[in-house]
Amino acid sequence: MTYENIRYEVKDRIATVTLNRPDIFNAMGAAMMNELIAVFDETDRDDNVRVVVVTGEGKGFCGGADLSKGADIFDKNKNGSVVKEKASPIREDGTFDYASEAARDGGGKLALRIFNSLKPVIGAINGAGVGIGASMLLPMDIRIASEKGRLGFVYARRGIVFECCSSWFLPRLVGIAKTMEWSLSGRVLSAEELKAGGLVSEVVAHEQLLPRAYEIAREIADNTAPVSVALMRQMAWRSLGMAHPMEAHRIESRGICTRGRSPDAKEGVQSFVEKRLPEFACTVNNDMPDYFPWWEEPTYS
Repeated sequence: MTYENIRYEVKDRIATVTLNRPDIFNAMGAAMMNELIAVFDETDRDDNVRVVVVTGEGKGFCGGADLSKGADIFDKNKNGSVVKEKASPIREDGTFDYASEAARDGGGKLALRIFNSLKPVIGAINGAGVGIGASMLLPMDIRIASEKGRLGFVYARRGIVFECCSSWFLPRLVGIAKTMEWSLSGRVLSAEELKAGGLVSEVVAHEQLLPRAYEIAREIADNTAPVSVALMRQMAWRSLGMAHPMEAHRIESRGICTRGRSPDAKEGVQSFVEKRLPEFACTVNNDMPDYFPWWEEPTYS
């Protein structure tokens, strides 16, 4: 697929997705959002891709929603996403049809797609990210920041509310107290404050951002089984909503039963004994176990 608003490259089993509208700080429009959703479909299909790194071109990571069209960007009855859906969430009597597909937050669709990725995702924060530019990082698995990285959950300052499923993700990542402090003020946070709050795992010199992201990605790509990584990613995220450890025990037992008899388990042990890098044969497109997915995916209504 050809992309106009992002750049997509695959090298040595690592995919790099670069937001590529540097003249407007990689601001998010409907076209970029649709391309990002599509690129995660592409990375899932490609068994040559083991890890996805997401970053921004130029000085910013993502300047949030493209506000060049003014305040109507947030009006579901006027903005471009409604035209694309050929529908409006406004009924003839002027009330909202909240169950309408056109009423859905586009950022939420993107967050859900990243959440469902079969490949681990690393966010490399090269500069400022606000609004969706901050929230789209939350469903990623690892976030590292350049010393120039800054994030702001600025929704209250724009007169709107959480989007991009951030009211679900942010408290799970940094706790409810930090979530309230950061989002109710809407202030922009430095890289060091983001690290102290637990949202990013490390802060590096600007020129070392992508080399460090690739170093982390290389560790995953060279040493781990793709099916195991895909399963563990979902196990960890979805366990956050489990009511009792017995739920985790059930899923882990299924995983041990199926993975323990797979060629990957044999290769994992053999490569350890022989002191060499493993060559895992199973792929996410052909060898996911029969109990996956083990949950009922909620639908929008």
